[in-house]
Amino acid sequence: MLERASYAPDEKLRRKIRRNALILLVVAVILAAWGIASRVLARNALARETAAESVVSVVTVHPGRASTGEDLVLPATVRANAEAPIYARTSGYLKAWYTDIGTPVRKGQLLARIDTPEVDQQLAQALADLASARANLALAVSTNARWRKLLATDSVSRQDADQKAADAAAKKAAEESAAANVARLRELESFKRVVAPFDGVVTARNTDVGALVNAGETAGAELFRVADTRTLRIYAAVPEAYAASMKSGGAAALHFAEFPGKAFPATVVRTAGALDPVTRTLMVELRLDNARHQILPGAYAEAHFKLGADREALRLPANTVLFRAAGLQVATVAHGDRIELKHIVEGRDFGTSIEVLSGLDARDLVIVNPPDSSVDGERVRIVAAGGAGARSP
Repeated sequence: MLERASYAPDEKLRRKIRRNALILLVVAVILAAWGIASRVLARNALARETAAESVVSVVTVHPGRASTGEDLVLPATVRANAEAPIYARTSGYLKAWYTDIGTPVRKGQLLARIDTPEVDQQLAQALADLASARANLALAVSTNARWRKLLATDSVSRQDADQKAADAAAKKAAEESAAANVARLRELESFKRVVAPFDGVVTARNTDVGALVNAGETAGAELFRVADTRTLRIYAAVPEAYAASMKSGGAAALHFAEFPGKAFPATVVRTAGALDPVTRTLMVELRLDNARHQILPGAYAEAHFKLGADREALRLPANTVLFRAAGLQVATVAHGDRIELKHIVEGRDFGTSIEVLSGLDARDLVIVNPPDSSVDGERVRIVAAGGAGARSP
């Protein structure tokens, strides 16, 4: 009886130990399984996040059309409608001048007088030579007439009569030469009066009283410069891409730095009709009414040409184009999240945008600032411009 009683507590202890051990084992298994599961979940989450981060976020635009036309802005040069330097046509010394810079003048108005003592003496000599030639001619004519009468009665030989006739003809030619010389010198005398060739304003005076005036084969310095500024001619070099749009009678607007915010209407009057082979530009002349003399010749201007819209051509921002060896390409988004590269044909370049002649449809989604490494089939994620989660490719 004593042995059975002492054995019972030991059996209970062993059972308790086995139960506790089993509980610990179950807890350990649960902890191990939880740890493995959490690591697997974390690894999967990291893989998903890494995969999501590897997809480039892009901003897209649709090709558009300019419905209001295009404003072509070009630098232009302003010139007077007529401008002429005034040189002396006779030699001497400037006796007096009557107009200075800024003076309005009329056609034929006296600008200056030139003192020409040498020409005056030459004219006096030429007049004396003309008088002598006329006297000689009169004698030769009367002598020829007498000899003709004598020839009719065979009083003189025909040879002598012909000599008198030839002498009269020579004297006639000498008289005409002297008269022509007098006319030439009188014309030079008239050049002592320097006059304005047309209505305008004196823009330069480069002489003064007493200055030597040279009218030899090598022209001297210009005395005056006269410009007609009531109408101005404006010249602009139009790039080849827009040459076909320039037509006579077309309207344009001119902007000047000295008149901010104000536009002056001008009209295209003519074009060069051919491109400059060096610059590949078309010279265009515009006409501007300057009756109020607000604009000065030589000014810099901006010529604004309003061009009509081309409904056939599409436009894209310049930062959507990929420049590659195969040509110009754009990256579009196809099937919702895949890149599709398309070749395009470029038209005119507007600086911030380009004209696309072919290769795109107005419904295409074109990626802005596409990565240089873009390839067909690459996954992308479309985000709104400036939206959360967008990052530069």
